[in-house]
Amino acid sequence: MKLQVQIEMNEALFLRNPESSELGKNILKHGVQLIHKTGFEAFTFKKLAEDIGTTEAGIYRYFENKHKLLVYLAAWYWAWLEFQIIFQTNNIKDPTKRLKKIINLLAKSVEDDEQTSHINESLLHQIIISEGSKAYLTKQVGEDNKQHFFKPYKDLCSVIACIISECSPKYKYPKSLASTIIEMAHFQNFFMYNLPSLTDFGKSKEESKIIAFLNDLVFTSLKNS
Repeated sequence: MKLQVQIEMNEALFLRNPESSELGKNILKHGVQLIHKTGFEAFTFKKLAEDIGTTEAGIYRYFENKHKLLVYLAAWYWAWLEFQIIFQTNNIKDPTKRLKKIINLLAKSVEDDEQTSHINESLLHQIIISEGSKAYLTKQVGEDNKQHFFKPYKDLCSVIACIISECSPKYKYPKSLASTIIEMAHFQNFFMYNLPSLTDFGKSKEESKIIAFLNDLVFTSLKNS
């Protein structure tokens, strides 16, 4: 059973809510497709406008710049992923099994959710792997943080950290381990396909080996606490 995802976005990220109109939804839909195709550096609002069949000025009525659009998409993804994790682990009482399920969700490819037709989660997941860190590895990260742009990411880390603490109440670094799991799942995936010599499973290109690595990393740490 699938539930309808309702995601409340930070209003400081946009000038006009893109969910409120067909043009706005097209900006999100085609924005994901174009960033995935060209990469964020080559992505421009001019190219996006041509892709949609609208004006560049029309896009600027929704987003101040392409950085805000990237942060919006990243925040949307983290909120969507938190929903998926809570929904898919809700009936699992054993915290160890819940944590293993989360590791699987973080490391495996994402299928597009047809209920959110204006955002392709499969493509967005790949963008987060290759471009997601650009949302916060910037000079303005402090100002962006003051506006709570990264709250969905923090909320996701908090959910995972709480389950880590359930697994091992004496473990001293649940938040650090939670963010490490998320980032490592993405880095190892990126390395596996692009810089395989930085992994022990690059030639295989098997997500199951990333999952095995993360399980070993996490549960060895908890066991030794």
